[in-house]
Amino acid sequence: MSVQESDRNETAEAEPGGNTTEATAGVTAAPTSPQHPPRALRRRRVIGIMGGTFDPIHHGHLVAASEVMDVYGLDQVVFVPTAMQPFKAGRRVTSAEHRYLMTVIATASNPRFAVSRVDIDRGGTTFTIDTLADLSREYPDSDFYFITGADALAQIAQWKDSDTLFEQAHFIGVTRPGHNLSDPGLPHESVSLLEVPAMAISSTDCRSRVEEGKPVWYLVPDGVVQYINKYGLYRS
Repeated sequence: MSVQESDRNETAEAEPGGNTTEATAGVTAAPTSPQHPPRALRRRRVIGIMGGTFDPIHHGHLVAASEVMDVYGLDQVVFVPTAMQPFKAGRRVTSAEHRYLMTVIATASNPRFAVSRVDIDRGGTTFTIDTLADLSREYPDSDFYFITGADALAQIAQWKDSDTLFEQAHFIGVTRPGHNLSDPGLPHESVSLLEVPAMAISSTDCRSRVEEGKPVWYLVPDGVVQYINKYGLYRS
């Protein structure tokens, strides 16, 4: 993914394809050695966390996670479907179990992708600070990189306990090439932007296409298309 915050995250609405470059819009670029030595030489694991509604998960989420893993040398990316997001309280959201299972299907072919139920099982409104606290117990001795959309990252001051979030994780805003945070006001040492070209796929558009009877093949993984069709999701 969580964008999500995981509170805003329809995260990383990215389109597959193209080479990844690093943005320099007022935040740091990808860390380099010695901060991130080869995985074999590390004592602590480096875990990416992608929180989001994933309604539905699409190739943009997967490409963004893969690119962040490559650029930042992550050991694993954990996708965390949200329970209920405070910034989406007015929108009807597909059931958590459907969204969880679609995320499992979409990530199954990559052994370095995992899916966590921490937000769903906790229930209630999902806040990133709670997600990080739960995952720190599940993945001890790990450094976290929280992956979200750059637009969501710009709203981080509105997130719960935003003043302590940067102590828990490094935040990566995945963005279109040339995107700038107009007034980020974010700690440079704790935030990075990563450009993924042609970020155009969105879960909103995927839902609209299904509702209108249009195909979503190649926008979302094949297994997710079949799941949507089997359960009649996103239809009026």
